[in-house]
Amino acid sequence: MELPLFPLNTVLCPGIALPLHVFEDRYRALVRDCLATASPFGVVLIREGREVGKGAISFTGTGTIAEIRDADRRDDGRFDLLVVGTRRFGIRHVLDGRGPYLVADVEILDETVDDPATAQALATRATRHFVTYLELLRPRSGETSEEIDVRIEVETEDDDDDENDDGDEEAASEDVEEAAPGEHASAANERPRRRRVLIPDDPTVLSHLLTGILQIELPRRQALLELASTEDRLRALLALIDREIFLLRRRLRAFTPDSRVAGPRRS
Repeated sequence: MELPLFPLNTVLCPGIALPLHVFEDRYRALVRDCLATASPFGVVLIREGREVGKGAISFTGTGTIAEIRDADRRDDGRFDLLVVGTRRFGIRHVLDGRGPYLVADVEILDETVDDPATAQALATRATRHFVTYLELLRPRSGETSEEIDVRIEVETEDDDDDENDDGDEEAASEDVEEAAPGEHASAANERPRRRRVLIPDDPTVLSHLLTGILQIELPRRQALLELASTEDRLRALLALIDREIFLLRRRLRAFTPDSRVAGPRRS
């Protein structure tokens, strides 16, 4: 199938929502064409080059199809979009002479589960470890931390009866408080409506969701996206989550070389 490409300095994963501000002429044309035909486009990670301006760029051969959920066109022609990743694709080759933006011949990548029982067991472990990871991300007394701004497209349900809450469900769901539309929960005796975010049961869906949420380097996220089987992705996720837990418990950070520092490497 033919798919317009939108190279970005980010990795979009299936199930993850991504806000985009589109201002370049070529990508405005891409968005206009996609909206006119109700078609998606593909997001790929830039390896070298820049998102904006002229000049050659190189990008990954595996990306994620992005469906437009919401589009707001400004008076000057720019767009504010909200897109959601759906399925992975691999680029066969980039097509020539297709207009101002890139278009590629792509194939949809299958989601492989070699052993459902193993995948489910790995998903259960990954969920429990991820809950520990989220707890450790919360700032301790005297600490400050940056808010994780990740949007996901998962099922939610109302949870109005707090007496029915069961602590054993902690590893399978996350409570989120929000005010109902048009209301403000400012008084002490007023409580916002509670929503329970349901962590998906499907191991493949879960693997992509955790890949998109875990705060890791872009090359690692891209490597997770490219893994062929759900089991391999969950195993790799468990190793990364455990690495993050180790660092967070000691309030350490993983070492990342500064790409701005040039010169020979010394050892």
